[in-house]
Amino acid sequence: MSRELGFVQRMEQRLLTDMRKTVWQPFMRAVRDYRLLSPGDKIAVCISGGKDSMLLAVLMRLLQRHSETPFEAVYLIMDPGYSPENRRRVEENARRLALPYTLFESDVFEVANAQDEHPCFLCARMRRGCLYRTAQSLGCNKIALGHHYDDVIETTLMAMLYGGQIQAMPPMLRAKNFPAMTLIRPLYRVREADVIAWRDAFGLEFLRCACRMSESAALDESASKRQEIKRLISDLSRTNPKVAQNIFNSIHRVQLDTLVGWKQGGEAHSFLEAFTKS
Repeated sequence: MSRELGFVQRMEQRLLTDMRKTVWQPFMRAVRDYRLLSPGDKIAVCISGGKDSMLLAVLMRLLQRHSETPFEAVYLIMDPGYSPENRRRVEENARRLALPYTLFESDVFEVANAQDEHPCFLCARMRRGCLYRTAQSLGCNKIALGHHYDDVIETTLMAMLYGGQIQAMPPMLRAKNFPAMTLIRPLYRVREADVIAWRDAFGLEFLRCACRMSESAALDESASKRQEIKRLISDLSRTNPKVAQNIFNSIHRVQLDTLVGWKQGGEAHSFLEAFTKS
């Protein structure tokens, strides 16, 4: 047995035992509750090189052996312009985790970093498009991203406090520009702290944001606002430990009868529509 294989087997065993309640069960609950899998799916598991996407890849491989729903997984790594050191780390981690990855290159960093405003937003949008196109060319009908529970609640608060709207991050959605493709987020119920605990338990080192903008600390405003929201939730949780859970629950329990206005399918609606009919 190779050293890497033994390492992976120990990791998978721990995910099913002492990390079962914190990682495996929340992961499985999201897959089940949100119906993220269908028989015959071919899913591109997108690996950015960070802790979240690497854990997602490990869990999706484990899911193939434990799910009653047959599906195929392709482990997809995009090099958007990494430095040689960062690219080497991504590939070394994928090999250490015994992931049979497919790697392709793009010029996302070069294009996004040339912009004066909102490079992080443009980078994320371009990366998503590249992933959709490549996954579709490989015959995939879904892509899986590593957004977790904390991403969900932070995005919800950011939309309210800085965007002036109630907008969540859904666990599954159709791609607007790729009608045959669906995006899924299997880590939807996994807490970031538990992803970090998994990483540290096995002494793993992953990438954060590896573009030149982050290296120079010239972060896009949206990235800095997310950090503010993360600190806000942490501060509030000191006096009310249920704050994060309540934010998460709120997007599952929206009381439509109390809303003044909303959009559905891009069309604006008002409470007056129902009020005038009653």
